[in-house]
Amino acid sequence: MPKLPAVKPRVVIQFLERNGFALDHVSGSHLIFYHPVSRRRAVVPRHNRDMPRGTLVALLREAWFTRDELVRFLEGE
Repeated sequence: MPKLPAVKPRVVIQFLERNGFALDHVSGSHLIFYHPVSRRRAVVPRHNRDMPRGTLVALLREAWFTRDELVRFLEGE
């Protein structure tokens, strides 16, 4: 399992949108994304600093993604 690099929330948002998620609504300083087919949700904090690794792991888990999928996306950019 690869080590997760530090990423900003805007990169995570691009990853989610490329995988079919759409912005559902905003709640305070968090963006809530929704996948219409699988009905999965992902909550992304809205700030301009790197996401903590624990937060990133939790986000990937709730959206049913693996670390490998995120790393492949980052390498493809």
